[in-house]
Amino acid sequence: MKIFLDTAITSEVDCYYKTGLIDGLTTNPSLIRKSGRNHEEVYQEMKDIGVTDISMEVIGSVSNMISEGKRLSKKYGKVATIKVPCTPDGLMACRALSEEGIRVNVTLIFSVAQAILATKAGATYVSPFVGRLDDNSFDGLKLIKDIYKVYRMQGAEAEILAASIRDVKSVSDAFANGADIVTVPASVLGKMYNHILTDKGLNIFDKDHAAHTLAMSSQINSDLT
Repeated sequence: MKIFLDTAITSEVDCYYKTGLIDGLTTNPSLIRKSGRNHEEVYQEMKDIGVTDISMEVIGSVSNMISEGKRLSKKYGKVATIKVPCTPDGLMACRALSEEGIRVNVTLIFSVAQAILATKAGATYVSPFVGRLDDNSFDGLKLIKDIYKVYRMQGAEAEILAASIRDVKSVSDAFANGADIVTVPASVLGKMYNHILTDKGLNIFDKDHAAHTLAMSSQINSDLT
């Protein structure tokens, strides 16, 4: 069970990676654009922080995706996971890159059929988009469950990386339905710590600790007098 952070904001990675709870990082052109940064500067800063698995998306023709994937892999070494779309060109690039020992994340998965093609192409990770399916009246969590069932039945090696996660419950549900990895934005990860009963229990413990400390202090003072 792994948790990836879905962001291109260095400060978010720096904040959460030091907790030891983050296993990797996913990015995409939209996240890079929102950061206002050069994508390779972002990758280097993430690597310098200590991230050991960064999904770096490539686009364009088959030859462009292959050449760019190889270049990024050479530049960033084992940190680089090359991210390609689940299209005919993307899967051809996936095959070529995976045959050279480069990790590949096949993204924009919306059906079991696509997940089957991705693992056949040698994908390390397949990324079904849970939230985006839900937005369009499909059941994103059911897709994870269905992919998991087929993969386990057939002995597929690709890991299921649940993406487009919008809330804390979806994280738990994704793992419960067979996801190997869930990638989440910092806003969701931060909320995973929280529960009203945890806060209530902590307040009780704090009050009891303070009361006990005061009582012990009073007892010590009484003994001294």
